[in-house]
Amino acid sequence: MVAERSAAYTSALLGFAKHSPEDVANYLRDPGTNPATDGWMVFGPNGFAGSATAVPITGGSHVTVDILGTEPAVLDWLLEQAEGRAVAAGGRAAALRVGAIRQDELLPTVLAARGYSIGTSVHRMRISFDGPVAEPVVPDGIVVRRGAPDEASRRAAHAVLMEAFADQPGTLPRPFDAWVASRESRSTFDWSQVTILEQAGQAVAMTECNDNFVSTDNCGYVGRLAVVSSARGRGLAKYLLRNAFAVDSAAGRSGTILHVDTNNPTPAVALYTGVGMRPDLISDIWTRTA
Repeated sequence: MVAERSAAYTSALLGFAKHSPEDVANYLRDPGTNPATDGWMVFGPNGFAGSATAVPITGGSHVTVDILGTEPAVLDWLLEQAEGRAVAAGGRAAALRVGAIRQDELLPTVLAARGYSIGTSVHRMRISFDGPVAEPVVPDGIVVRRGAPDEASRRAAHAVLMEAFADQPGTLPRPFDAWVASRESRSTFDWSQVTILEQAGQAVAMTECNDNFVSTDNCGYVGRLAVVSSARGRGLAKYLLRNAFAVDSAAGRSGTILHVDTNNPTPAVALYTGVGMRPDLISDIWTRTA
């Protein structure tokens, strides 16, 4: 029901669904989401009226809120519940993050009235393929490991993520066991979709891809791309992106999608536009403390 209503709402604003049914289902079944404490659904005389989730991350210091509704009073009530969940998880200092697509006029109005302000924006970037995409040349001194079939390779990939995102607390990956459990709960993910780059036997970069947008866009998706600081500036991120394009093209996909936070301390937006990706959806991230 939530996936169907979300698709209808965003399609009316964008001309396409923001989330695939699989993406919504994966999020709701993730072991980090507790339906008993982290989600609400509202029903009115005409049935479904709104829904929201408020999922604590980074030990409760940040709470990610997804919200859906067409009535200001319903959105206001759902935000009140989310703020209460944030206090319970992380106290009054907990930071709430709520995404609103630029074409949506209703949700930002409600958010502003409750004291939220725009902290950053997230661009959904996409590249469409005109034909087959050739595999890129591997950078000198780099060994490519395709897939993460065992604990050692998964720990190596996770270590790269933790180091690369250490200066972005709101996007820091979960601890290893929780990270693994969340990936294994997803119907659109397989460990073969992880690529690790090694230099002198040490993992220094990785991508984690999935099939979140196959059913709606026939596109592959780069869920995470990370390069440790000591290995940046050597073209590893560009290689990983072009590798993802080649893999998606070989699988018959029409393109590749990813999301980027415009406040990313690395020049990520320029990286993605430099390999031919363009934004097809922009969401503002509204924030406030609980």
